[in-house]
Amino acid sequence: MRPGEGPDTSPGEVVFRARGVTKVYDMGEVHVHALRGIDLDLFTGELVVLLGPSGSGKSTLVNILGGLDTATEGEVWYRDRDLTRADDRVLTEYRRLDVGFVFQFYNLIPSLTAEENVAIVTEIADDPMDPAEALELVGLGTRRSHFPAQLSGGEQQRVAIARAVAKRPAVLLCDEPTGALDSQTGVVVLEALERVNREIGTTTVVITHNVVQAGMAQRVVYLKDGLVTDVKRNAEQRSPRELKW
Repeated sequence: MRPGEGPDTSPGEVVFRARGVTKVYDMGEVHVHALRGIDLDLFTGELVVLLGPSGSGKSTLVNILGGLDTATEGEVWYRDRDLTRADDRVLTEYRRLDVGFVFQFYNLIPSLTAEENVAIVTEIADDPMDPAEALELVGLGTRRSHFPAQLSGGEQQRVAIARAVAKRPAVLLCDEPTGALDSQTGVVVLEALERVNREIGTTTVVITHNVVQAGMAQRVVYLKDGLVTDVKRNAEQRSPRELKW
């Protein structure tokens, strides 16, 4: 049993199962231990916040869960698929079909409209959402013909979210999605993520160092120095509109 959890708190089927996950980066004669033996389960349809200071291992853990990086030791399972032993072809297919990524910086193509930026992803998906529908989901249905330069930072981030969810991923991994935004704009972005989680049922993981944002989660996983130090279930999941920072 992990810290902070009782015996009957699992909300559904296990999507990710990490056991003893360690990540060491070799930098010449220096060995940086980013993760030091992570045990963690994530469940179908839940919204989880990974909370911790810079350097605590949050991004490294999410990159391993998303197939962007591999563990030095330990095991990571996505449903019945062993990501630890998967080859490049399997990981590429996994990233393409099962996982949506949202990063701190939007990475939109300046010469394409919002709708065209989203459509790029739908062209490689098996059962994609219509790009216009994805933009409606994040509240940008009227902005689909605008170019990134004509959109605010928060709007660009919501286009990035629409792009991530348009392929209907089972999992949405978000690394500091409000890190480049002011608090008011950040709330709007968090609302878009909460709506995706609620309406589509996508398992959503949000990395943040902002303690206040943990209030929107069903569960909060606390990391420090490459370790999970605690896991807590919020007694009440708060709307992003209620969060002030």
